[in-house]
Formats: sequence, C-alpha cells, structure tokens
Amino acid sequence: MRQVFFTFEGRTESMNIFYQPSLQPESVSEAIILDFEESNHCVKVLRLRTGNPVHLTDGRGNLYAGKIDAEDSRRCQVKIQSVQHFEKRPFHLHIAIAPTKNIDRFEWFLEKATEIGIDEITPLICEHSERSAVRTDRLQKILVSAMKQSMNLYLPLLNEAVKFKDFILQEFKGEKFIGYVEETQEILLKNRYSPGSDAHILIGPEGDFSKAEVSIAMESGFLAISLGSSRLRTETAGIVATMTVNLINQ
Repeated sequence: MRQVFFTFEGRTESMNIFYQPSLQPESVSEAIILDFEESNHCVKVLRLRTGNPVHLTDGRGNLYAGKIDAEDSRRCQVKIQSVQHFEKRPFHLHIAIAPTKNIDRFEWFLEKATEIGIDEITPLICEHSERSAVRTDRLQKILVSAMKQSMNLYLPLLNEAVKFKDFILQEFKGEKFIGYVEETQEILLKNRYSPGSDAHILIGPEGDFSKAEVSIAMESGFLAISLGSSRLRTETAGIVATMTVNLINQ
C-alpha cells in the first residue's frame, strides 16, 4: 500500500487505499477484517489508529470509505461507511507479452502499464523466449501495488503464461495487432488502431517473434504494426503500446 495525494476543495490531502477483493457494495455499514499484509502496513507502518479514516478498493471499480474500528497489526478491523462506484473505461486493452530474461524488467512493465491503464496481461511464451515460466503470485502483488498507487480502481487481469501457438488459437473480440521488428514495417499502431475499440497486442521476446509466429498471427487476423523507428526492448515496446492506445482514447 502506498500513500496517494489528491486535491479536494482546493487543499491537498492524503488518501490511504487498501485492497480487499472480498468487499461487495452490500458491505456498507459492516465491519470487515483486513488481511495480514494490509493490517500490518496500516497499523505498524502508517501507524493508523482506531477512528482514523481509510479507503479501500475491491479492484472492480468501487472505492469504499470507512474508519478503523479496532487497530490490530494482524487483523485490523474497519467499519465500512460508504461506497462510490467508478465506471470502467469503454475499451479493453489486452497485451500479450513475452516475459523478459531479467524478470525485474518484466515487473517494471507490469507496474508502469497498470499505472498508465491496462485491462489484461498475458505472459506469452515464444520460440525465442529466454524465460519460460513466471511466478504469477509475485506479479499479482506488483499489479495490486501499482493499482493502489495510481488510484486505478480496476485491477488488471493477469493470465497464466501460455505458449504462443495455444494463445493464437483463441477467439478475440476487437482489433488484433502484432508488433515486430521488420525494416519494411512502417505502419504505426497509432495509424491502425480505431479509438474506442478493444485492442489485443502481441509483443515478442528479446529475440523477436520467429517468422513462423508472425505468419501464424497474420493468418489468424492479427495486423502487423510498428511502434516506431527505434529498436525497443520488450518491456519498452509494451509500454509504448499501452501509452499509444491510452493517448488515442483520451
């Protein structure tokens, strides 16, 4: 959990947001227990005490306001007082991206993409991948932290890692793109993506997609796109794609 600052009626205040996926809008007026990690951060790190106001989210667009009912670093009790729902944006952004050999770089992508705005992420295992497995439990924590820090109240869906050939056989609604390094590929994502449309974008590993993978993707209806004239690292390409779609939709 991180502390977020915002402006309210001309003054700057801090909002402490905690993640509680089990919350429901019907939880208003009820007392709930924060999990161990959130309780510890609330009481031991932030030193919040009984009566202090807190905010929680369920990761589904709801922001709950409440007060600490009983401070406990293991089982902090919060009384929910109200809930406000924020509508989800009208488009869905899904990026299927090869995990990097250096997992820190992939984690950086997850954090920044969540801050910018992304709905779904699939770790994609390709022919040239240098990493064939990821710890989704650790990656999930990074997504939760980034969601709270950025006050994006929708937690991105993190899928299990999947092989390219298995992934490509699925049906996808919306526009489909594959970004790869090719000197003759000059059509930019920004010139192919239609504002307001759902988007599924494939980003390859450090060694790029194989020719066979590009061929299979295009036969499956994915349109080839460029993310610019520079040769980008995998995680950078993922961020450029995420930012491009978000900027077009602003």
